[in-house]
Amino acid sequence: MYAERINSLPPYLFAEIDRKKREVENRGVDIIDMGVGDPDLPTPSHIVDALCKAAAEPENQRYPTYEGMFAFREAVADWYRRRKHVSLDPDSEVLTLIGSKEGIAHSTFAFLNTGDIALVPDPAYPVYKNAVIMAGSIPFSMPLTEDNGFKPDFERIDAEIAKNAKLMFLNYPNNPTAATADEEFFKDVVDFAYEHDIMVLHDNPYSELTFDGYEAPSFLRVSGAKEVGIEFNSLSKTYNMTGWRIGFAVGNPEILNGLRLVKTNIDSGTFQAIQVAGIAALTGSQDCIRANVAVYRARRDALAAGLKSAGIEVSKPKATFYLWVRVPDGYTSMQFSMSLLERAGVVVTPGIGFGEYGEGFVRFSLCLDIERIKEACERIIDIL
Repeated sequence: MYAERINSLPPYLFAEIDRKKREVENRGVDIIDMGVGDPDLPTPSHIVDALCKAAAEPENQRYPTYEGMFAFREAVADWYRRRKHVSLDPDSEVLTLIGSKEGIAHSTFAFLNTGDIALVPDPAYPVYKNAVIMAGSIPFSMPLTEDNGFKPDFERIDAEIAKNAKLMFLNYPNNPTAATADEEFFKDVVDFAYEHDIMVLHDNPYSELTFDGYEAPSFLRVSGAKEVGIEFNSLSKTYNMTGWRIGFAVGNPEILNGLRLVKTNIDSGTFQAIQVAGIAALTGSQDCIRANVAVYRARRDALAAGLKSAGIEVSKPKATFYLWVRVPDGYTSMQFSMSLLERAGVVVTPGIGFGEYGEGFVRFSLCLDIERIKEACERIIDIL
């Protein structure tokens, strides 16, 4: 019944977690869900107010442009100049997206032919690999291992694969591992891309959620990066706007134009009132970002302390709102996730759901109140 591209997608391993969660809930257990990466903090009020006012304007109720309002793209370019020290032409180097996930998925249709090879990190946000499969292309895994700081080792990529690969996905700060990268790493990325004529698609939605003095650089900050790639970003995590569905891609004009050509044939652009709200987010006070970071830092510290008290090995990440935690001896990631759910009523995400090299880890999300985090830790201590 389904197209082969659907049948080729990996099994949805989280379905069993969802089924077990419902089963445990039906027994009356109070579930603490630390699996979802969706901010529980509200969208700042000045952004909501801007949306409400813009939605009432008739000119914002019609079809938007495919590439997005010029005023929004100007705001993105100015934000990148201020926050990332990257110069962008809003006319040719910024493209508005219906959330960055949409742009990531559509990019494979713009650049991959049937049978082309794409380099995909493992473990990773599933859309990278799944989008490659949906395009009829071949995802080649780049292992992200703890001994290499959860970054790909380009020297270990087979020469023939590197020669034939057409594009590469990257994501730092990283989901699910919370690993970070510096400009030296991105210089290596650019050198590798130049050597093998590979397009780089860097996903950077966690760039503002950083701790302990770390600042997440833009991939485009490195000399030559704009010649080989683009960067995806989003308002979702930075301004607590996951449900609003607004993001952007920036960088190489030719690459952006390919993505734009796909979008003109598939979607009708981002609702202009949301773009007006996006302008308010990008150009208004950034105190909300600092407030978010303070909340997530406190939650991170509480979770790390609680897990250590339970005897679980943990390191405090310098970015994102995740903790990537090695499971205790004797468990697979799925077994440990199911044990926490069944015995403690705590939901975490098994690492195997992010790829083969995610095995041995689980991901804890910080998107819930600190008191619930402490309660979850107490439950975990009780069963370990």
